[in-house]
Amino acid sequence: MIKNVGNYFIVPLAVFATLFMALKPAPSINFEDYSTEGMELNFNISHDLAMHSDNVSNANLDHTDLGFPHLGKSYNGFKEALAFKESRGDYFTVNTLGYLGKYQFGAETLKLIGIYNPTKFLYSPELQEKAFLANAARNKWILRKDIKRFVGKKIGGVKITESGILAAAHLAGPGSVKKYLRSYGNHNFSDAYGTTIKHYMKKFSGYDTSFIEANKKAKAIL
Repeated sequence: MIKNVGNYFIVPLAVFATLFMALKPAPSINFEDYSTEGMELNFNISHDLAMHSDNVSNANLDHTDLGFPHLGKSYNGFKEALAFKESRGDYFTVNTLGYLGKYQFGAETLKLIGIYNPTKFLYSPELQEKAFLANAARNKWILRKDIKRFVGKKIGGVKITESGILAAAHLAGPGSVKKYLRSYGNHNFSDAYGTTIKHYMKKFSGYDTSFIEANKKAKAIL
């Protein structure tokens, strides 16, 4: 009986609470608290940043603001710029002609610097970095006289620099670079994709490659 009496009070109370919540006026919202007036909301990517990767080097970009390391014209800047041109910096890529890795080495060139297992080479970033330095050192020794003779001169409107010579040798081999320099540009080798020695001479001009020591017998050894 006591339980039934309690129900007479609980039910009306619940109904009253429900009506109160339904009829309670909504709190007013101050929309000024959510205003975007005066805020910079333009997050469009600039034209320079949206350019194709081949043209990124031509954009006037502050790499510090973008969060990228600023390698400048250092040796690291040289090899990374060359790697980007060759493979977009991908250690594990093989192109349509069978050239391997970040710096796109051919099997015969690898043999010259002591690498006889292309598969091992492809899956070893450390070996690829050593191969790049060893090949550059060997090319620098082969081209030492031409570097001394031609650096600072202009051929076909392009100023000759040591880094340009070494980049061109990576593309075409030191023998083709000798022919280009000694013919004053008349023998302008181009690879299967149409890239020329002159293009590499210009694109990779002015880097500091003094870190690379000329070495006739340079090998890439882990």
